[in-house]
Amino acid sequence: MSVKVLLCGVGGQGTILAAHVLAQTALRCGQQVKVSEIHGMAQRGGAVTTDVAFGENVESMVCGPGTADIVVSFELIEALRNLPLMRDQGRLIASDELIKPASVLTGRQAVPRDVVGRLQDVGAVIVPARSTAVEAGTAKASNMVMLGALSALLSFEMPAWEETVCAFVPERTREANIDAFRAGRAFLIEKGAAL
Repeated sequence: MSVKVLLCGVGGQGTILAAHVLAQTALRCGQQVKVSEIHGMAQRGGAVTTDVAFGENVESMVCGPGTADIVVSFELIEALRNLPLMRDQGRLIASDELIKPASVLTGRQAVPRDVVGRLQDVGAVIVPARSTAVEAGTAKASNMVMLGALSALLSFEMPAWEETVCAFVPERTREANIDAFRAGRAFLIEKGAAL
């Protein structure tokens, strides 16, 4: 049995870093891991998705329609866009950040109506990632807030998570990143949405 996690967001949000921390944490915990990344125009604010699958025997890491056990979205519109990839009874956690894509900024399209309500209708937990990260010491750690929230849905032990976070972030930012991670985990636990 394996678990498929889809992480999605917009270029510059730290989605890929979060996926690598997840994958390495799973490896530390003795899991087989496979990762697939799509980050085409990431440097220009385009969509970024990373599939991470882990377990005793992982056959495929790609999340097709209805196959993701957990969707972690760093941005609201990306959460809505990737919703069809979540399986029935899957879990969705999304940052409350909304970044208008170029098509909206140029007036070609409008922001979808009631994004938060539509996501909550399917059981999404909306996480105040940016404000939580600011409280932890840096807005740049909102990806760690989301990773911490994800950690509350998985059975990996906290030391494995924290050791991996420390291995991936610069030494000068470790404390803020760990604080952000712990705050994201605490948020999901307080919401009663944890494993």
